[in-house]
Amino acid sequence: MKALQLSTLLCLAFSSLTFANENNTLDSFISDLKRKQFEYDYVKNEAESSKLRDSWIAPLQLNYSYTRSKPFDTELVSKSAAIRMDQPIFQSGGIYYGIKFANASRLYTNYTIDVAKRKMIKDAVSILMQLKQTALKIEAQKLQIKNSEINLAQKKEQYLNGQLDSGFLDNAIIQRNIVIQSLYDIETAQEKLLNKFSILSDLDVSVAHVPHLELINLEDFLAHNIVLKQKNAEIKKSEYKKDITVAKYLPRVNFTAGYNWNNSQQQFAAGFVPFTNDSEYYDYGLRVNMPIDLNTFRDIESVKIDFLKSQVVEKDKERELKALFQQVLKNIENFDKKIALSNENIELYTKLSEDTKELFRAGYKTQYDVDTLNNSLKIQELNSKMYEIDKQLELLNLYEMYVNN
Repeated sequence: MKALQLSTLLCLAFSSLTFANENNTLDSFISDLKRKQFEYDYVKNEAESSKLRDSWIAPLQLNYSYTRSKPFDTELVSKSAAIRMDQPIFQSGGIYYGIKFANASRLYTNYTIDVAKRKMIKDAVSILMQLKQTALKIEAQKLQIKNSEINLAQKKEQYLNGQLDSGFLDNAIIQRNIVIQSLYDIETAQEKLLNKFSILSDLDVSVAHVPHLELINLEDFLAHNIVLKQKNAEIKKSEYKKDITVAKYLPRVNFTAGYNWNNSQQQFAAGFVPFTNDSEYYDYGLRVNMPIDLNTFRDIESVKIDFLKSQVVEKDKERELKALFQQVLKNIENFDKKIALSNENIELYTKLSEDTKELFRAGYKTQYDVDTLNNSLKIQELNSKMYEIDKQLELLNLYEMYVNN
């Protein structure tokens, strides 16, 4: 079966990489088409922020008109052209804060794209880890099936020898069917994971490297947290928007200038001399204005509230991240307990297996007993490996937001 072959290859492909500092490696986890979409998002953001940054520069107005008319016997031709500018040169700080706002908006949007990209990368890596874990589950389930078949064979012999009634044999058959059906369920889940991974990534799961994550401390997690950086950029953005709004209601000065040209011609009936008028002139000056709006203070108060709220949101997000960090630590601690228990069971089954082999050689135990204990020992070893992957999946929740570069 294809899924089982991939499981075996995936077990061999599990290797260690440094997750936080390998941006190029991380990008490789998502498909070329998805990377291209993020690249376009970054490029569009640069274009939009540049447009916003230079929005204070007023466009030149170019006008040209040409008309021809013929009322009665007189033909009239009129042509005109004009160039005008109305350029703000002082906005009570509005120009300065407008540029700052554009830069803050660019940074905030870039972080927003980064967060979405890291989320997709995290999903791809998580699926790889789950595939590794599923391969171990399949291996462990096959050992469970072997033990159920051994148990069924023992119950069958005992039933045929008259040592057990049919109820015990029925239960053994039912238990065997249950563990086989569980294997089918695990294989179905594996196929679903493979399909999800193929949607996110172009990598071949049989050779894809699965990163190995190390526990980081809380201070580093918060200092290099991309979500907190995004929230901090949002604060800057809100602060500059507040300053822009205040400046909007203060005096502003524009430099105005223009050049105008007009040409008109009149062609009379035969016997009259044509008449032509040609003129041109320029003008320049300053224009000062200050709006008086009843909603001025309400508008300013609104953006101030947005600024204050963005600060509260950042503190609340930091609080959430601290709680997440503590929860991950607690979950890892619980998995460590499960690993310790599995290791104790490994020692126990190892000793029982050795003793059973001795008893088998002495004729006191059967091959069934030896095989059952060997399979149970291998299951405990696989369980310990699965718990290690559970720890990696927990750490992945932190590394999704951790960018140390």
